Amino acid sequence: MTPLLELRQVSRRFGARTVVDAASLKLFPGRIACLLGPSGCGKSTLLRMIAGLESPDLGEIHIGDRVVASPAGALPPEDRGIGLVFQDNALFPHLDVQANVGFGLTGLSRADRTQKVLRLLDQFQIRRLASEWPHSLSGGEQQRVAIARALARTPSLLLLDEPFSGLDGVLRESVRGALLEDLRRLGTTVLVVTHDPEEAMAIADDLILMSEGRILQAGPPEDVYRRPVSLIAARLLGELVVVPGEVASGRIETPLGNLSAPGLADGPAQLGLRPEALVPAEGGVPATVLGRRFQGDGHRLTLDLGGVRVPLTWRMDPPEPGATVCVGFRPGDAVLFNQDGERTVSGRLPSG
Repeated sequence: MTPLLELRQVSRRFGARTVVDAASLKLFPGRIACLLGPSGCGKSTLLRMIAGLESPDLGEIHIGDRVVASPAGALPPEDRGIGLVFQDNALFPHLDVQANVGFGLTGLSRADRTQKVLRLLDQFQIRRLASEWPHSLSGGEQQRVAIARALARTPSLLLLDEPFSGLDGVLRESVRGALLEDLRRLGTTVLVVTHDPEEAMAIADDLILMSEGRILQAGPPEDVYRRPVSLIAARLLGELVVVPGEVASGRIETPLGNLSAPGLADGPAQLGLRPEALVPAEGGVPATVLGRRFQGDGHRLTLDLGGVRVPLTWRMDPPEPGATVCVGFRPGDAVLFNQDGERTVSGRLPSG
């Protein structure tokens, strides 16, 4: 499939500081991609370069078969066929909802403009708000209006910068689910920027990880979660238990036992596990309970496992601090990293 958007080694500098460093990515038609990274890692600058609000110092940005930005020149934002919604939605306070959505529809007759706007309001289930003013809308309603306005000019790509950050709790989840359902039904190609790993995993068809200006990894969310390319990439998606080990002759000695370690050179190495990969196990490795905390579906224990602090979900009567429990893990959920925190060639830990 031909990508709708492609970035090729794109960099952006502000003075001596490189904010985006040789970033490459591809976005495919009709899919929702999520760009995940901590605050200040360059996500919004990357989005602004795609939209045409910033120009790259190096590299090229392609939309379809056109180069829309390079050091040699750039198309203006209005000629790129891109819709952009910032996290504050930025509705015009002096225009009602219908006028906000129709604001960019120049060149259409009044009847055609009204018909298109009302169709968008129907698609986003906000026609009842057509004559309301922005200040009277809830956060979720303002967001729907802003996205409808961005789609009014039928862009090939919609960019959303932290679109759900102003919403809390249950409202955030319900608005997010309904909005993304609408966008999928319309077949819209979307790039969402977020710093929330749970949100990224929930919404993305394709997940892109970014840290310190660099794209670390891209792919389906499950692959990126289960097969991170580095410890840095793994930690962007949540808690990771790192168990040190020593490799000799294709095996690694760790507090969890002596395990097969194909592809790792002799010397120090690391075993990465998501907390859910650790389980209570009869005959497993003994560990000392350091503390416990109720978490709704059971207790979360903090254990000392051979000098390494590890978490363990416990759904039986919880042991007291100082007690000994036995821990096992699912080898298929473990990832091998070298001393520098980079994943080995296979990355997976076989049984045995």
